[in-house]
Amino acid sequence: MKIKIYTTLLISLCFSVSLMSQKLSGVEKKLIKTIEANNTEAITFLEEVVNINSGTLNAEGVKEVGEVFKKGFDEIGFSTQWIDMPAEMNRAGHLFAETSGKKGKKLLLIGHLDTVFEEDSPFQKFERMNDSTAHAPGGNDMKGGDVIVLYALKALHEHGLLKDAQIIVAFTGDEESTGKPLTTSRKDLIEAAQRSDIALGFETSTGFNYATVARRGASGWELKVSGKRAHSSGIFNERVGAGAIFEMSRILNAFYEQVKGEEYLTFNPGVLAGGTFVDYDVATSKAEVFGKSNVVAQTAIVKGGLRFISEAQKEAARAKMRLIVEENLPHTSAEISFTDSYPAMPPSAGNNELLSKLNTVSLDLGQGEVLAYDPGKRGAADTSFVAEYVACLDGLGTMGNGAHTPEETVNLNTIEALTKRTALFIYRLINE
Repeated sequence: MKIKIYTTLLISLCFSVSLMSQKLSGVEKKLIKTIEANNTEAITFLEEVVNINSGTLNAEGVKEVGEVFKKGFDEIGFSTQWIDMPAEMNRAGHLFAETSGKKGKKLLLIGHLDTVFEEDSPFQKFERMNDSTAHAPGGNDMKGGDVIVLYALKALHEHGLLKDAQIIVAFTGDEESTGKPLTTSRKDLIEAAQRSDIALGFETSTGFNYATVARRGASGWELKVSGKRAHSSGIFNERVGAGAIFEMSRILNAFYEQVKGEEYLTFNPGVLAGGTFVDYDVATSKAEVFGKSNVVAQTAIVKGGLRFISEAQKEAARAKMRLIVEENLPHTSAEISFTDSYPAMPPSAGNNELLSKLNTVSLDLGQGEVLAYDPGKRGAADTSFVAEYVACLDGLGTMGNGAHTPEETVNLNTIEALTKRTALFIYRLINE
């Protein structure tokens, strides 16, 4: 802990005006001062929205957080709207805020309002641990990133720098558990991307000097196997065959030996159940199994996930898995099905160009070099849905630890610096 505090103090010193590069314009220096003046307010705002539970399934809470942000965007001249999702999707909807214009690059700024902490979670409140760190459910992932977006735009607005610029802010209400079908829940986000040049994602940062130019996609798979139910004394003979569990074991082992190994490709069997009868509840992810050691297993099921860096890699892996599934042991059959979730955000020249521009901003601020983060260490996010249409950069949000756990923290000392970086980045992009 002492090392972390010492590091953040050193970083804070680097951010001081006295150490700023002389490459900043007069306008940019004014922006910096405004962000410094607003920083205490920004942290208070963060505490307010963290203390409103907005677990994905708490539709009222998600909307309430959205209303707080909506008011903030209304106050700086953005046109705002809440987009409801159909009732049967059991999702709150999304907040969109927009300014219109033709100057410079057209930007899409992406965040999300929901968290993994539902109403029954014991972890509900923002609590300062010390001057630099707070326990905060969803404060790091990702209400802190949303606050950075708002307060960067607030500073730009206060200096009249958003005139004639097109900026769309999209804060989704179901990033942690996307509403289905995706064609409905991500329709508005994709349409916003189609009207934009660049998308910037403010998911939690992986480190002060890293940004995300690529993310792996996420896909689900389900494997069902059937065997011949019989007395166990007959297993392996010509009449009974191998049974469902041996066939399932063969398939999973073949996946491990024949599909594993490609860079950025991973697959994980998360749930496995087998026996005479299996009843799997999709809603709860729980299985009820009946079987006996002297009965050859009649059925087996596996639910798993697949991660990939491109659609081509995903389809190639699926093809290999299908071939393996078709080569059945005696008196068994198997079928595999796939479901799409998040597409990949593959690396691209446009993404790398954005990283280079962000790096220049960071260096001009005296904040050090910004590097590309390893995509194999990042989960999927909403930027993935728009990567097909625009150049993207993600991981621009707050720093912290323990996201998705009751130990989640947010680093308060870095909010000001990251807001400065964001404001200058936006300012330069809309003036290109």
